[in-house]
Amino acid sequence: MFDLTTGTVIYCLLVAAVFLSLWLYYDRREHRRFELERRKTVFHCIRCDQLYTAPAGTELCPCPRCQHQNTRLKF
Repeated sequence: MFDLTTGTVIYCLLVAAVFLSLWLYYDRREHRRFELERRKTVFHCIRCDQLYTAPAGTELCPCPRCQHQNTRLKF
């Protein structure tokens, strides 16, 4: 049906397609994880002087150490 050259070319194209699809999948997954980690709000506790983060969009957040309500840092 196929000669050796045609079969080899088809096999190489299939292997390349698998590697390309895996590369794209893992690249998008890591980019999504990085964006979720990067988009956090930074807080500074005025009572115990600790820096901590919370999910983006949070305006007030209690300190994990002393439970004092703090507003987000604005730069």
